[in-house]
Amino acid sequence: MSRFLQKPQTDAALVRSKTIVRTSVIGIAANIFLAAFKAVIGLGVHSIAIVLDAVNNVTDAGSSLITIVGTRLAGKAPDRKHPFGHGRAEYLSAMVISVLVLYAGLTSLTESIKKIIHPETPDYSTLSLIIVAVAVVVKIVLGRYVKHVGEKVNSSSLVNSGTDATLDAIISASTLAAAGIFLWKGISLEAYLGAVISLVILKSGVDMLRETISQLLGERADAELAKGIKQTVLSFPDVTGVYDLVLNNYGPDAFNGSLHIEVPDTYSANELDELLRAITLKVYEEHNVILTAVGVYSVNTRDDHVVEMRETISKIVHQNEFVLQMHGFYVNEEKKNVRFDLIISFDAPDRQKVYREILAQVQAAYPDYTFAVVLDTDFSES
Repeated sequence: MSRFLQKPQTDAALVRSKTIVRTSVIGIAANIFLAAFKAVIGLGVHSIAIVLDAVNNVTDAGSSLITIVGTRLAGKAPDRKHPFGHGRAEYLSAMVISVLVLYAGLTSLTESIKKIIHPETPDYSTLSLIIVAVAVVVKIVLGRYVKHVGEKVNSSSLVNSGTDATLDAIISASTLAAAGIFLWKGISLEAYLGAVISLVILKSGVDMLRETISQLLGERADAELAKGIKQTVLSFPDVTGVYDLVLNNYGPDAFNGSLHIEVPDTYSANELDELLRAITLKVYEEHNVILTAVGVYSVNTRDDHVVEMRETISKIVHQNEFVLQMHGFYVNEEKKNVRFDLIISFDAPDRQKVYREILAQVQAAYPDYTFAVVLDTDFSES
C-alpha cells in the first residue's frame, strides 16, 4: 500500500541552504586574502613551501565556490526527470572538492621534488614570518568554524572544506618551523617540508573521496534515525511490530522509505487505510521522512493454538546463532500453511544453508503444515 507526500522546500531547508552559502562566502574571502599575501611573501623570499601554501588557499577558495554551486543545485525543486529532487548534487560537489584536493597534493609534490633536485636558498624576513603566523591563526579559526557549521547542517562539502582548512593551518605552522630551523642552524628543509605537506594533502583528499563515494553508493541508514522511526510507528496502539525499514537517501536529510507493520487480523480495509495514513503523516512530521510504502503483516488473534505455534517455532528458529529476527508470522488453519520472514546475519558462512536447516527443523516439528518462509534482509540496523 502506498502513500505519497509532496515534500516542499521547507523553511528549515531554506535556512540550511543560506547558512551553507554564507559560510562558503566567508571561506572564499578569507582564502583569497591569505593566498594573495602568501604568494607575495613566498615569491619574495624564494620559499616553495609558502608558495605551495598560497596555491592551496586558492584551491580552498575554489572548493567553497563549488560548495555554493552544489548547494544551489541541490535546492532545486523536483521535476519530471528527477522526481526525488536534486539533493545528491551536494555529494557530487563534495566529490569535486576531494578531487581538487588530490590535484593540489599531486601538483605540490611534483614541485617539491623539483626543488629537492634543484634547491634554492630561502631569504626570510621578520614581516613574512609574522604574516605566516597570522595566517596560521586565521586558518585554525576558519577551519573550526566551517567544520562546525558543516556538522550542524549536515553538509559534507563544508565538513571537507573545514578539515582542509585545518590541514592548511598545520602546513603553515610547519613552514614557520622550517623557517626557524633555517634561521637557527642554516639548514633549509623547504623542499622536504613541501613533500611532506603534499603527502598530507593527498591523504586528506583520498579520505574525503572515499567518504563521498560511500555516501553516493548508499550507506546503511543512521541507527538513531531508524530507531526513532520505529518508535514513532510503534506508538500507534494496534501496531505490534515494525520491520523491513528501508531508507533511501536523496541528499543530506532527504529520505524516502518503506516499512512493514504488524496489526491484528481483525482490521477492516477502512481501519487499515486510516492507520496507514496516520502513520505516514506522523513519520513525516517527526522525522522529515516520506514513507512511500507501508506493507502489512496480519497477526493471528483468534486462535490460542496459533499463538502456541508461534512461540514454539520462534524457539526453534532462534536456537541458531545467526538468526537475527523472525517476523510477519501468520497461520492459515483452513489451508494449513504458515508464513513468516527470517533475517539471517551476513556473518553466517552460508545464509542459504542456515535458511534450509531452519526450514527443515520447523517442517519436522509441524509436518502437516506447508511453510512459506522468506529469507529477508535487515537494511536499517547494525
